[in-house]
Order: sequence, then structure tokens, then C-alpha cells
Amino acid sequence: MARLLVVYGTGEGQTARVAARIGDVLADRAHDVTVTDIEDAGSAADPEEFDAVLVGSSIHVGAHHEAIREYVETSLSGASARPSAFFQLSLSSAVDDAERRAEAARYVDDLLEAADWHPDRIGLFGGALRYSKYGFLKRLLMKRIAKNATGDIDTSRDHEYTDWDEVEAFAADFAGFVERRLDDE
Repeated sequence: MARLLVVYGTGEGQTARVAARIGDVLADRAHDVTVTDIEDAGSAADPEEFDAVLVGSSIHVGAHHEAIREYVETSLSGASARPSAFFQLSLSSAVDDAERRAEAARYVDDLLEAADWHPDRIGLFGGALRYSKYGFLKRLLMKRIAKNATGDIDTSRDHEYTDWDEVEAFAADFAGFVERRLDDE
């Protein structure tokens, strides 16, 4: 059994839902899992206290959650023997378009390069449009972005793009990786 940290930053809650599902998959494999929102984390997000760490962030208007970016740069930069993973939610990952998927990968590459962090696993997941949670200006902006990305401009309802099977497979793959690493030690 490993002590695993899942720390995430979310805007409207979809990244929190994904982090919770990842935590459930890890716990089902008998690991001791801490899932925490970076906004509430405090010292609970100290990677030194865990055997492995997973970090997740949403993308909004081309940028990662600011507190996650800072966390990665200050807590995870440089080489580490500790297994780690990163997962990202975005509209760019929600569509079957090579250019938009490359855009999602660039967001990750930019973050990891700036932080000098090299996670063992990376997951790119479709996020959600939470029109019901947006203010007037953000709703207009997201509707404009969605028109070109997903086409879902009906602001009377929310739209979810997360492939939950893909999320669970990512978590199981990372758990297996951690288990093999701990067995080798």
C-alpha cells in the first residue's frame, strides 16, 4: 500500500470530480489516498509526505489554474525519484481534431518546461462547459470558444465531455506503475 496524493485546481468543479474518481480508483487498489483542492491544501499537499503524487488542473482561456502552476513550480520542479503524474481537463481534449489536441498537449508541455518537472504519466481529458456557473461575461466568452471547439453554444444547460473510462484507465495505469516501482525498492 502506498500513500498517494491527488492535488487539483478547478474552476467550476469538473477537475474536482475527475480527481475524486482517480482517488476512488486508487483507493479501490488498497492505497492510502489524499485528494485535496489546491485552494484548501495548505501543508496537506506536501509531496514529501507521500510515496507518489498526481496533480490535476483545468484549462481556462489557455491557462492552467494559477495555484497549480505555482505548486508545480515550487514543489515538484527538478528530478525526483517519487512517481508522479499530471492530468489536465480542457475543451481542446474534448474534440476529435488533431490541431486542438496538439494545442492541449502544448499547454502541458509549456507548464512542465517552465517548472522543470517530468511526470511519469500524463492524462489529457475533455472537461466541461458549466454555463450555469459562469457569470455573464465568462458565459459569452466560453460560448464563443465553444462555438469553434465543440459547437455546444446552448447556454441553458451544461455540457460534459469527460470520458470516465479513460480517467479510470489513467488512474489504474498510474497505480500499477507505482506498485511496480515500490515492489522494486
